[in-house]
Amino acid sequence: MTMNSANNDAVAEAPDPANYEDPVVWSIGIYTGETLKGLQPAPAASNPVLSAQDVTDVRSSFVADPFMINDGDRWHLFFEVWNLDAHKGDIGWAVSNDGLAWDYRRIVLTEPFHLSYPYVFREQGEYYMIPESYQANAVRVYRGDPFPEKWSLVEPILEGELLDSSIFAFEGKWWLLTCPMASDDDVLELFYADAVLGPWRRHPASPVIKGNDQIARPGGRVVMGDSGRPVRFTQACYPAYGMHIRGFEITALNTSSYEEREIQQAPILLGGNQYWNRSGMHHVDPHRVNGKWLACVDGWRIEERPQVEKQAR
Repeated sequence: MTMNSANNDAVAEAPDPANYEDPVVWSIGIYTGETLKGLQPAPAASNPVLSAQDVTDVRSSFVADPFMINDGDRWHLFFEVWNLDAHKGDIGWAVSNDGLAWDYRRIVLTEPFHLSYPYVFREQGEYYMIPESYQANAVRVYRGDPFPEKWSLVEPILEGELLDSSIFAFEGKWWLLTCPMASDDDVLELFYADAVLGPWRRHPASPVIKGNDQIARPGGRVVMGDSGRPVRFTQACYPAYGMHIRGFEITALNTSSYEEREIQQAPILLGGNQYWNRSGMHHVDPHRVNGKWLACVDGWRIEERPQVEKQAR
């Protein structure tokens, strides 16, 4: 996760998760529901299922941006671990037999620059990950080599300081939604390609969102929704960062057009009445399991703690 420092006029600015003068703690939870609009804390999960206290191989102050995938045997969860000593995000890994109770394993991907939002997916028998790597000025594709414990860079697929890039396959093509760092979180760009590694082309309708920091920046995996159409999730970046998640069904998508509608006229995820996410939520990765949705989410709370160094920008 990366808070866009350009957005400094919020009337009720939430703590920057990468700014440790701010008393903020992010953690990871599990939600379930019959529909995407009905996601609630999973009764059988002990939320938060992962927190910084579970990280054993680096000193950490938060975990966030979870993505999970099932290999046919068990669930694997990849997420940002804020490394206090390196002053940047690394990618951590946890495992679960049922998607409800999780065991932290270790850091599986680290770079000299900040990493977050590890969007993991499978294509033609291979496992890929596209983490946010705006400090490298590129969207970079990694391959499990071998999955899940090691990740090797395949190649960059787009240039630029791009945030929370979200890839999905639909009707024979690959699509990628992303938010430019320079946009103040109010622009959503769309690209398409015939294959994961491209070549990628900017969609003629892009940017598909402009001038709206409530619904532009991606907030989790794009999924085939309850109606069978793609649904994208967006995190609200105003009036404060990380407040809630909204969902949009993509009603028309081809190489010349893009249309969407909100699946309900209200956020689908808000800060809850549980302590760990009482201040807000900004990420969701839902999966269909036995006709219902199982989702990993994150949330934050305010907590007093000593002032330490800010992340370099």
